[in-house]
Amino acid sequence: MTAEVRDWLYVDDHCRALRRVMETGRPGEVYHVAGHSEHTNLDVVRTVCRHLDRLAPRRDGRLHAGAIAFVADRPGHDRRYALDAGKVERDLGWCPVETFATGLERTVRWYLDHRDWCDGVMRGVYQRERLGTGEGRVP
Repeated sequence: MTAEVRDWLYVDDHCRALRRVMETGRPGEVYHVAGHSEHTNLDVVRTVCRHLDRLAPRRDGRLHAGAIAFVADRPGHDRRYALDAGKVERDLGWCPVETFATGLERTVRWYLDHRDWCDGVMRGVYQRERLGTGEGRVP
């Protein structure tokens, strides 16, 4: 088992960064967007499980972390992804609003609040159509 590390960023912060780059960035420049929040994938999964234990406890009383299963890594799996967001912060004044903790909790709450959409995905109803436009809503 390896400990893959990723830099985590809440989706709305990423969208705000893209908007800032489009509106005020210099054409042809490269801006790295990152959350300054490196965590292993396993730490993220365990944190999601803790949120679920608090927000949506299992009926049988068991902890969600009991469902974690380990699989073999794919060949060539990168152990760490990291970016330096100093340029976008310095030149464009962008920085994340959400912390790792608040962003992940908001994400878990979104999925809990949209179980109908999640159920549709599990049933195969979601066909990768564009979301967020009000079109193609999963019943």
